[in-house]
Amino acid sequence: MLTLRFGDVEDLKGLVIRLLMSNMFYESAGQNWFTLDSVHIHYNSTLEATFNATEVYAPATYSYHCQHVSSLQKYDTLLVPSSHSDSSMHWHITFTDFQIQAFNVQSDQFASVSDCATFFTPAILMGLITSLILLLVLAYALHMVVHLKSIDRYEEHKTTVYFPRSPETECADKYSL
Repeated sequence: MLTLRFGDVEDLKGLVIRLLMSNMFYESAGQNWFTLDSVHIHYNSTLEATFNATEVYAPATYSYHCQHVSSLQKYDTLLVPSSHSDSSMHWHITFTDFQIQAFNVQSDQFASVSDCATFFTPAILMGLITSLILLLVLAYALHMVVHLKSIDRYEEHKTTVYFPRSPETECADKYSL
């Protein structure tokens, strides 16, 4: 458990945020992983809100980093209210530039980072689709160029052209001799 004590913040007296974490060994991965199980918000000496962390996990030898860990949908909701009956529905919590390491902390520095950002962000996906379309257009253009046929391959055939003579031109030729 990691406890963050903020003291008095505006109307909140004795604000405390507790992050409950666990460490488990996964045989398929062959190593320990830590998970952030829940976030508890206490103020005025009572528990006010509890959020379950759905996808905050990393290998125990790494730290976890995410640009936004939040209960808001615009930041890919990673913190979900634990129940609809408590006051967590009235709270919205967002940690910006969140980095945590639960175990194996050495020399007051974070270990290597396991980031929450996925490889296929919308920008990367659109770039891949655009590249695929351009590749298809190029392949079609090359196909058309390869199958282009030229006219007689520029060969010159010398043939004699026969022009039939009309009777008037034959008579004119006789008199001109």
